Amino acid sequence: MDDVRRAMVVSLIVAVDERYAIGKRQQLLCHLPNDMKHFKEITTGHTVIMGRKTFESLPGGALPNRRNIVVSAGAGARFENAVQYGSLQDALKACEDEEEVFIIGGGSVYRQAMPLADKIYLTLIRHAFEGADTFFPPVDTAKWVETTRRDFEKDEKHLYSYSFFTYLRKK
Repeated sequence: MDDVRRAMVVSLIVAVDERYAIGKRQQLLCHLPNDMKHFKEITTGHTVIMGRKTFESLPGGALPNRRNIVVSAGAGARFENAVQYGSLQDALKACEDEEEVFIIGGGSVYRQAMPLADKIYLTLIRHAFEGADTFFPPVDTAKWVETTRRDFEKDEKHLYSYSFFTYLRKK
């Protein structure tokens, strides 16, 4: 796996609330149009790797203009316009010639990927959502350094204030 990590950048991209919650009943916590735009700009033209539940939650199926990989041990599962691998390690090995790949969820895939990740694109929603049932592992500042931050106030299209962060793993 170390050879795979050296050949490409493994990035996590996620939107979290103040408690690192990412979802509720297999849905996003809220709709932030600028976060969706940010996600699309960063991931378009790249491979996105996700778990089965994340793939099934996508309203339009596979994300356009990206190579979609689903990590699922279910041998009989079918994922239209996506490739399936039985493990995160196998999915990453299949991407070893790429410059950067993006892990896009869900919770268990993020937990598996956190020790392998080189970069995190994190949107922090300035709110704590009740009833959240899926969480992202907290970013340990002993292991990660914040390299960029952009803050945004709530407005007519965004019910909550939010910030875009980029973190790099400390060497």
